[in-house]
Amino acid sequence: MASVNKVILVGNLGRDPEVRYMPSGDAVATLAIATSETWNNKQTGQREELTEWHRVVFFGKTAEVAAQYLKKGSSVYVEGSIRTRKWTDQSGQERYSTEIRGDRMQMLGGRSGGGASAPMDEGGYGGGSPQYGSGAPQRQESQTPPPAPRRPDAKPAPKFDDMDDDIPF
Repeated sequence: MASVNKVILVGNLGRDPEVRYMPSGDAVATLAIATSETWNNKQTGQREELTEWHRVVFFGKTAEVAAQYLKKGSSVYVEGSIRTRKWTDQSGQERYSTEIRGDRMQMLGGRSGGGASAPMDEGGYGGGSPQYGSGAPQRQESQTPPPAPRRPDAKPAPKFDDMDDDIPF
């Protein structure tokens, strides 16, 4: 049976994105995204909140967009997969780090306040959906909205007095 490794997060950045560049020149952006859940404690009746922090890494153009438009407090939607990296630290000990490799990003909120919504499409800067992905190229949809479905000509509703009484009871 096939397996699934899919993560969807909607949260807020806890700090500005950290950006670095690989030797190839590709950008790598690391984000710290907070998600929260709230519930009522049945024993105390108090409202409680649990905040979970997630490390999300974007590569390439998506990383550049994240670095340019996202700031601490920005609200963002992220799709990706969980990855565990293994490395050896300076003392020779093996270390592991679990993070989310971001494949797609959608900036939420407006330009004012914490969120950012940048006008950019898949091909570069310009009008379009503020949704970014570093996966396979997708088919570009037409910018013209489809025509509205035509309604058949509406006939006026018959008046109550005009109705034939063909009901058998």
